[in-house]
Amino acid sequence: MDTVVINLEPAVRLTDEQFYQICMANRDLSLELNAQGELIIVPPVGGESGSHEARLITDLEIWNRQTKLGVVFSSSTIFRLPNGAKRSPDAAWIKLSRWEALTIEEREKFPPLVPDFLIELRSKSDRLKSLQDKMQEYIENGLRLGWLIKPQDGEVEIYRQGQLKELVKMPSLLFGEDVLPGFELQV
Repeated sequence: MDTVVINLEPAVRLTDEQFYQICMANRDLSLELNAQGELIIVPPVGGESGSHEARLITDLEIWNRQTKLGVVFSSSTIFRLPNGAKRSPDAAWIKLSRWEALTIEEREKFPPLVPDFLIELRSKSDRLKSLQDKMQEYIENGLRLGWLIKPQDGEVEIYRQGQLKELVKMPSLLFGEDVLPGFELQV
């Protein structure tokens, strides 16, 4: 199944609450909304990608439990970005002070912020250009560090605030730098 994009803009511009209600009414679908108001239906991933994603989240969570520096999120979490997009990375992390600054309602619904760190894992159904555009959107909205892992190509694209994208060949050891101090991930 390919990603399906529905242009709602000619008829309606969804508010944050309307998008939230659509997601709650369609829990079996993975939905995103881009800054142009297009509703994106994201296909499910297969077993290999799902297992790989679970390992990434586990490694991030283990590091976070040891450091207690933030909060880890799965691919089911949608973030409301400053540009109006509602996006869901495969794994995400937010510094604890930023998370605690949100109200209870903001935490219970779709948090109104971009993660400090995130990972996108390219599955066989993902178009590379769409993922690269999504990573650039995260950076433009305040992401500090992001990794686009591309197992099919044996590469990782590293995105940093204010810097050009870096391409790293796999296998490699990735570092959380000053965003996730001490975090290392073997890919």
